[in-house]
Amino acid sequence: MPYEGEFAHYRSIRRLVESQRIKDLMKRARIQNYSSDETILPIIKTSEIPVSEWEPKFVIAIDGSSQRTPVETGYPGAEVGYITTAAVLMKIAKIRELDSHRPVNPKLYRETEDVGSIDTAFPGCNIVIDKEKSAKCSLRKMLFEYLNDIRVLEGESLLGTYEALLAHKPKGTDPDCPYFQEGDCQLAGNKYHRDNGKYTCQCPSANTLYSTDALRVHERMIPDSANGEMFGEIRQVFEHLVVIHILRGFKQQNALDLLKNTAIVIDGSLAVFGSPAWLHSAIREELYLINDAVKSATGQDLLIIGIEKSGTFVDHFERIDQNKHGEHGEFPRQNVSLLTDEYIKKNIIFSDSLKAYGTDTHFGRKLFYKTAAGARLVASLPFLEDSHRDMTKADPDQYPRLTDALSLLDQLVSSRYPNSLMPLISAHAEAAIPMNLGARVLEELAREIREEQN
Repeated sequence: MPYEGEFAHYRSIRRLVESQRIKDLMKRARIQNYSSDETILPIIKTSEIPVSEWEPKFVIAIDGSSQRTPVETGYPGAEVGYITTAAVLMKIAKIRELDSHRPVNPKLYRETEDVGSIDTAFPGCNIVIDKEKSAKCSLRKMLFEYLNDIRVLEGESLLGTYEALLAHKPKGTDPDCPYFQEGDCQLAGNKYHRDNGKYTCQCPSANTLYSTDALRVHERMIPDSANGEMFGEIRQVFEHLVVIHILRGFKQQNALDLLKNTAIVIDGSLAVFGSPAWLHSAIREELYLINDAVKSATGQDLLIIGIEKSGTFVDHFERIDQNKHGEHGEFPRQNVSLLTDEYIKKNIIFSDSLKAYGTDTHFGRKLFYKTAAGARLVASLPFLEDSHRDMTKADPDQYPRLTDALSLLDQLVSSRYPNSLMPLISAHAEAAIPMNLGARVLEELAREIREEQN
């Protein structure tokens, strides 16, 4: 590790490039042969799939941010994690109306968005609250308290949403008790006993446990170093919980019909990584249930889209869009590629595993789309029934509301940043602003729709 402000010298870089160790390693590395017929990516013209006549009225975009901040407690390295989850309600119907009467008054355009965010701060290294025994215990307590306190709508808290997902958690090997590593668990096998709410461990120590301990994010805490990775895992938990929380809120308030003209866009892939990865299968099961209710109310599936701004899939899409001279344009506009497990493993994420790509992390599947404006987008659509999970093939009917999704991407793509959509840019811009994500986003949505119906 370098000292602060220290940079590598030219000689060090040259030695790295010329290193025999690296040369030996690369001789043994498998190199992809892109001339092989097996690596050809099937491309579908949007004109070859049913035309979408759906016109969205609203888009809800969800994005989050996490940042660790040093604080002064008298102990070295003390830090807190500042985590924000932002939601933007974009009124697409109003934007279309304004676009038809250009030039657009900027004030009127700003009124097409409503924004809110959940603002939280979590203890990291050397931050101990109340009478807790350690920073790790402090983190566990605050995670439970935040989820218990936050409500987007009247009724269920984020904790209620989480515990609904916890009920879908696959049965398997139980994790260690949170107190095991601290030497304060006397239960045989030192295993965590899962339950809802706040409760007491069954061992003689009678320590406090929480339902949120099943997320296992506390296991990522490094007691004497920075914890950016742990805060990142908490951020993704909040992002996905908010999505399911909003959908359950619509269902509990008998307002699923509002989703007929609404899409939800999430920053990133439809996946959960790291310690809380089990959430992906719980989210999938919950989406099955919610989608059945939505189809009964509206006659169509949910429309949820994940958008990736960076990563190996984004890099691969850029590469296949280039010719041998490095010029873009090889991938035709308004064409889509639906990805199979075979293609992913042979061309993007090398693997000999018999498990399909994303089996342990994803609740949706990816596609490549180049918009009418020429923007490349790596998007994901959710699994809403078991047949969608068959990665040996990639048929349009395995991507719920594919034509509606592609039409929406054409409408929302932004030229401000690569791989970006307008509502996600707005959500990301607000993610660091401490506001209260209250009922007003959904209340505004309901009010707008009622006004149009009248």
